[in-house]
Amino acid sequence: MRDHPHGENVPHPPVWTGRATNRFQWLLALVGAACLALGIELAVDSAWTSGIAPLAMAVVGCIAAGLLVLFGTLAFVHVALKVDEESLEVRCGHIGLPRRRIPLSSVAGAEVDPHVTPRHWGGWGYRWRPEKGTAVVVRRGEGVRLSLWDGHTFTITVDDAEAAVQIIRDRLRSRTPGAAH
Repeated sequence: MRDHPHGENVPHPPVWTGRATNRFQWLLALVGAACLALGIELAVDSAWTSGIAPLAMAVVGCIAAGLLVLFGTLAFVHVALKVDEESLEVRCGHIGLPRRRIPLSSVAGAEVDPHVTPRHWGGWGYRWRPEKGTAVVVRRGEGVRLSLWDGHTFTITVDDAEAAVQIIRDRLRSRTPGAAH
């Protein structure tokens, strides 16, 4: 249930922001932190007698896996969408990377996709599928599907996708298709 206005005459803010969060990703980040801690523990306090090569491989493997899982999951704990007068900007995670800026002059249309799922896109994160386009998926649920003038699509999971689509459509109506600004 949503507590936001749906009227046509409701004024839009100059900059609309929305976001989607996946709290489950924090559990995966903890697993990554645990692997990292294990690698550090092995490097500092090792009692292995089987040689330096197995120890080095275990330490490097634990640290590499820990960093990969930790930063890979933290990058997609949430996604933020910002729509202003000129463009849409998608930023992932706490440091905002990966980031994608799409000028509104490149957008042909926008619609709500009520059933975006990681399963349909091959998992969480920044995804590309030849038959579907590109997406930023951080959770299951509603999202915004953009149709671009070059024939590609871009989908973003975001809360209150209806409001985002309405604002994008209103801003597209005030432009000429394909015009550069």
